[in-house]
Amino acid sequence: MKQALIVFSGGQDSTTCLAWALKKFDKIYAITFNYGQRHKAELKAAKKIAKLKQIPLKIYKTDIFKHLTKNSLLNHTAEITSGKNGELPSTFVDGRNHIFLSIAAIYAKQLGINEIITGVCQTDYSGYPDCRDNFIKSLEKTLSLSMDYKFKIHTPLMWLTKKETVELINKLGEIELLKYSHTCYEGKRPACGKCPACILRLKGFKEANSQDPLEYE
Repeated sequence: MKQALIVFSGGQDSTTCLAWALKKFDKIYAITFNYGQRHKAELKAAKKIAKLKQIPLKIYKTDIFKHLTKNSLLNHTAEITSGKNGELPSTFVDGRNHIFLSIAAIYAKQLGINEIITGVCQTDYSGYPDCRDNFIKSLEKTLSLSMDYKFKIHTPLMWLTKKETVELINKLGEIELLKYSHTCYEGKRPACGKCPACILRLKGFKEANSQDPLEYE
């Protein structure tokens, strides 16, 4: 049986990756993280979608980031801003994908799984350095060496724009799943439609000439 573990936030990108994975693998497991994020609504989204698709979901709680970093995803009162003049967005959490993928790899090994899926993207993204292809390739090698266990990290969205991501899930016949997903950094349901995450999502749907099934204010 061909199995995979998906790092699943319940957002647009990870939901699209889940739709992709369901066509590629016989059995999917999912892991998501409760790390004190202001958009904690994504945890409910992850639970809902996993239940709908009958995917075993492990929720791992960690508070490591709030003790080490400062950013607007962990500070619920800080202003959410996009990166300008080469600066990183205020929502960037140092080490987040590094830690998440490392924990996912430990969990995957216990399940006897070599294949890990993540929704990071370098093409049409927020400028996070831990979403880049060279980081993923480096970490894949490091994790394999660290546990003497061969891992393959799949990034189905790495070279897709948001428009192409919308087109992909539509082609996979799972676009309605996105009405249960959560993207809004403000943690609002319905979504605010104004934060950088909402703007990027709406831009992709507009360019794909498709209607976002998610509710907005």
